[in-house]
Amino acid sequence: MSENLIEKFVDNDSLKALKNLIESTSDNAALSSSVQFADIFDAGQAFKEIADKNSDAESKLVSSFNNNLVLLIQKTWVEKSDEELKAQILYQLEEFRIQLNSKDYIKAYPQFFSILDNVVYLMFGNQAKAKDFPEYALRIDPEFGIFWWYVKSLPRDAQWSSERSRIAILLGIYFLANY
Repeated sequence: MSENLIEKFVDNDSLKALKNLIESTSDNAALSSSVQFADIFDAGQAFKEIADKNSDAESKLVSSFNNNLVLLIQKTWVEKSDEELKAQILYQLEEFRIQLNSKDYIKAYPQFFSILDNVVYLMFGNQAKAKDFPEYALRIDPEFGIFWWYVKSLPRDAQWSSERSRIAILLGIYFLANY
């Protein structure tokens, strides 16, 4: 996606916050940047509470995310050939939930992408694999497009700390739990 297009939907502060979240060497700086970035979804203060390790908001978010995604997957009409994929995603989602509940964020991080890629494929079909899909998503639903831009901006092979992986995952699932 061109930077010019995303800049029409995302302000400079949010662009910098995402860059800092990804590139900073400090988990505290990454957390601060994630809260600032969450403001793009009008969720900065709510996300700050979720990110607080002493709050039970994270477990509520994980539960809400799981319930919403299960419902979305079950209700999405697919071709007969994709029924097996639906079952596979539901299995992955259960494994992901277990990883999050056991605080195994490093193991959950790559699973997060696999689930999202598969769910978006169920929703949009082959269009989701098209090179211009990020722009398409941004134009048809700017909030979803910004979320997808966020997901695509994250490094898939990051060797982050457990805390940084946690922050990146929670920010992504916050959007989906409330979508």
